[in-house]
Amino acid sequence: MKILTTQLTGLFQRLAKEEQAIEDTARLLAQAAIGEGRIHLAAFGELEAVSASALNGPETLQSAVRYDTSAKLSTADRVWILARKDEGDSLAHELAKCAIPFAMLTAESHSSETADVLLSLNIDKGLLPGEDGERIMIPHGLGALYVYHAVKLAIDEMLVD
Repeated sequence: MKILTTQLTGLFQRLAKEEQAIEDTARLLAQAAIGEGRIHLAAFGELEAVSASALNGPETLQSAVRYDTSAKLSTADRVWILARKDEGDSLAHELAKCAIPFAMLTAESHSSETADVLLSLNIDKGLLPGEDGERIMIPHGLGALYVYHAVKLAIDEMLVD
C-alpha cells in the first residue's frame, strides 16, 4: 500500500507541473460555457470516468454533455477528447476539418498536431513491479480524473470572474 501511495503521489506531482496545459484546456472549454456553446466530452475506455464525474458527480461541469456522433456542432461548441492513446484521432481530424476547437487528453504518450490543446499523461506502463517483473497498476483513470478536477476548478474560477 505504501509503494502504491508513493507512486500515485509522484504521478499527481508530475501532473501538477502541467499547469499551463491544464489552464489552456480550461480556457478553451470555458469559452463554450461562457458563450452559446456546450462542452462535448468524447471519452474512450476507462477515461469515461471523467464523463461520469462531469455529468453525474456531485458537482457537474457546467454546459457539459456527452459527445454524440449525431450532434450538430457549431464553432461555439468545444470538445474534450479523452483517450488512452489514439482512439480519438479520427474524431480529432474530423473536428479540425470543421474548425471546431477541441482539447485532447491522452493517458499514454501521444502527440497530435490538430488539437488546440494537448495534454498527455504519459502513463505508458504500470507504476508497480509485479511478481513476474512486469509493471502493473496502470492508473489511466486516476490520472485523467486528477486533470479533470484541476480543469474544472479553473473553469469554475473563470466563470465566476
